[in-house]
Amino acid sequence: MYKNAVQHDNMIDRGDFLNITNEDLPVKKDGKTRGYKKVRGVALKNTKGTSIEERPPEVETRQEQGHWEMDSVVGKRGTKEALVVMTERASRKELIFKVASKTQESVLSVIDSLEQTYKEGFSEAFKTITMDNGSEFLDMHSLERSILKLGTQRTKCYYAHPFSSWERGSNENANKLIRRFVPKGSDISTFTDEDIKTLEDWINNYPRKILGYRTANQVAT
Repeated sequence: MYKNAVQHDNMIDRGDFLNITNEDLPVKKDGKTRGYKKVRGVALKNTKGTSIEERPPEVETRQEQGHWEMDSVVGKRGTKEALVVMTERASRKELIFKVASKTQESVLSVIDSLEQTYKEGFSEAFKTITMDNGSEFLDMHSLERSILKLGTQRTKCYYAHPFSSWERGSNENANKLIRRFVPKGSDISTFTDEDIKTLEDWINNYPRKILGYRTANQVAT
């Protein structure tokens, strides 16, 4: 299934399909890049969070790896299971975690687990994380605080403006890829951890035009 999607995209690029272009695809770009635009006069719902407007220049330029965008993908109404998704801005590397519920505790458990995996390398691999103002992301202090070195900061969190999804454009594009295989209205509980890992691997091995037709795994350091 995943391999076929890549083959079809390449065939469209070659012009093999009559009357079908990249514009017909859910995630293909039209060649236009939407620049980052600061939003004035809009207050953050998370008044204690650090605004995206305070992010350092190296996050904007994507010249340095280690700066991530984070979001959640929900399932069918009435179900609790969700996905926590993270996209690295420079390489577009994707991390996908199935969680029991869309809560602050679930998101924190993902970040804590990552720190336990990366150990002293976490702060270099995850320099910053940008997210929206969803209730599951609002415990900024816990997200930033190291669980391995008490009293130290493991990462820096930034919050986008309300109703400004383009400020996390890498996340949004990755979510479109995820929705190919986890459509809206799906019951996420029916997807196994192996299914989610397979999806994550497919995204990270998907040749991207924006990466010079390399994959996120090839670009990521």
